[in-house]
Amino acid sequence: MNNIKKKITYSYVILSSISTILLCVLVFYLFRSNNQYYFLKRLEDRAKIVASIHFQKDPEKIKYYKQLKKNGLEELIQEEDFVLKVNSQNTFEYNTQLNLPNEFYTNVLKNGKESFEIDNKYYLGQIFTESGQKYIVIIAAVDRKGHLTTVYISRIMILGIIVFLIISFFLGRLLAKKVIIPVSNIAKEVKRISASNLSRRLNNDGNTGEIADLTSTFNDMLDRLETSFEIQTNFINNASHELKTPITTIIAEAEIMLLKDREKEEYITSLENIHRQSSKLGSLTESLLKLTQTGYDGTKQVQNVVRLDDLLFEVKTDLDTFFPDNKVSIKLDVSAKDSNYLSIPCNKNLLELAINNIVANGVKYSDNKEVFVNLSATKDNIKIVISDIGIGIPSEDIPHLYEPFFRGKEASKYIGYGLGLPLAMKIIRMHNGELQIQSEKDKGTIVTILFKKSNIKNSNVNS
Repeated sequence: MNNIKKKITYSYVILSSISTILLCVLVFYLFRSNNQYYFLKRLEDRAKIVASIHFQKDPEKIKYYKQLKKNGLEELIQEEDFVLKVNSQNTFEYNTQLNLPNEFYTNVLKNGKESFEIDNKYYLGQIFTESGQKYIVIIAAVDRKGHLTTVYISRIMILGIIVFLIISFFLGRLLAKKVIIPVSNIAKEVKRISASNLSRRLNNDGNTGEIADLTSTFNDMLDRLETSFEIQTNFINNASHELKTPITTIIAEAEIMLLKDREKEEYITSLENIHRQSSKLGSLTESLLKLTQTGYDGTKQVQNVVRLDDLLFEVKTDLDTFFPDNKVSIKLDVSAKDSNYLSIPCNKNLLELAINNIVANGVKYSDNKEVFVNLSATKDNIKIVISDIGIGIPSEDIPHLYEPFFRGKEASKYIGYGLGLPLAMKIIRMHNGELQIQSEKDKGTIVTILFKKSNIKNSNVNS
């Protein structure tokens, strides 16, 4: 946290300093330009008076203009004036007292006016015409007042920048502390949370904006972690129980048979019991392995592009083998034009297993009554709806349907392990699909599998 505080403080100081310096440079430039503008305007007024004195033939008027220049205008430091006769377009009478660049004279002749500054001394040149004769009137003077005010404001700005840097440093520390305190509090609370107290949650403490979002996001994550830990704990406990029962039965049966010699019929009965428990153990182990294969977050490579209508017919063929008397009917609400929309990238074996589990549940829990499988497709999505008229699911059992080994009171009357639906959910989620279940006790169940094309395009395909 200290490093973050330093970064915020230094960032604030640097950004504030840059903006302040840029502002001072702009103000300095505008102030200096303003001084230059008004000083050159004063030189222009003098140039006009000097031209009037030079062109005037009447001694009284000459005396008047000289008096006006002396008393009517503010005195300038090191003031000089020069009148240069222009002989032709590019030539004029040169004065050796003037040490000005040739560009100055060229611009005066071309534009009628030009200014030049060297060592805080300003030169203003302007063209005047009298009786068809052109003259260059040059006025020179030192702008001491402008120079002093410029130096003065420069010092003020430099001092202001230094003072502002010091102030911004402490303001930056204050800002960093204010920003970091909520994060520090969150960090302290997080350190107190472990696997043994996942029920704890972060307090919002009146925070708003990003901090409130961070707190809410972390609390949501804790909710998911707590649920995940509970599911895993229940899974381990139930798996241990489910695996332990057939193993214990097999061991006990074998030990009893080994205690003494028995009749042939007893051996046959015992072996049949051992076979039955071994088959149950094998099926349970296979289901657990398949459930593990999908991964907790359902991220597995998909490798095939499959038409779902073909996949449904393969599921029907498998069901006919295990449930010869099943009444599963498949209906395709797809036109010839839309049949191209039926293909999706998938892991064929896993997706077939998921759909098989759902349809088989419909057959089993409806006591082999009719089960309807409807497939529809558009350019936006593919939908599979599986409906039955079986025992249904009580409303209190629906939130627990995806918990491994969970079986409701009604479902426990049928053979099963409570792994088929959690496995199907994970496989469908792995393929970026959605699994929705609607059910009412004693009336039946509707299971909807939805694949959105926008999600299918983002699937991990290696076909």
